[in-house]
Amino acid sequence: MLTIALPKGRIAEETLEIFSEIFSESLGKEFSFESRKLILDIGDFRFLNVRNQDVPTYVEHGAADIGVVGLDVITEKELDIINLMDMNLGKCKVAIGIKNEDTLDWSKPDIKVATKMVNITKNYFAQKAVGVEVIKLYGSIELAPLVGLADAIVDIVETGSTMRENGLKVAEDIMDSSAHLIANKNSYYAKKAEILDLYEKINSVVQNRVK
Repeated sequence: MLTIALPKGRIAEETLEIFSEIFSESLGKEFSFESRKLILDIGDFRFLNVRNQDVPTYVEHGAADIGVVGLDVITEKELDIINLMDMNLGKCKVAIGIKNEDTLDWSKPDIKVATKMVNITKNYFAQKAVGVEVIKLYGSIELAPLVGLADAIVDIVETGSTMRENGLKVAEDIMDSSAHLIANKNSYYAKKAEILDLYEKINSVVQNRVK
């Protein structure tokens, strides 16, 4: 059996559409997790419905053989997995946001940044050879510069509307992100035929959607 971790949240709908194209016919009904169920079994496949941020953890530890997760999460968690492909969905950027009236002063000895992406932030500022004090927040990150908690934020940006609505602007892009198909290293070698067969089916759907 091949176990696949699928994300909840931002990229869930587009991900389910891709797997629906592959599995709905054999399932005989729409591919979806019923009500609050977290496991869906279809033939030799088991699907797990987990938080986007947790997908690579399930995959790295072998609870799932493969999974779908944003590149930003893979980069942040720095996990030891195989990145199989870019699925070209859930596209966004990781960016630095500041108040509209501010400028990003790289000459400051220490910049306070609020974010949930601690590693991405630290690594980016290290590349700039700029000191950074990272304040970890789990939500409402846009609030931090407005109340003086931080000079800037690092967050996911899709359209930029959330920042604009809160009086912030994008000062600099850090990286592009989209959903990627990843695999557990041991699973990739132990179940290589099954994984590559599903990979080809997913890739075919992805390429047709890109056209």
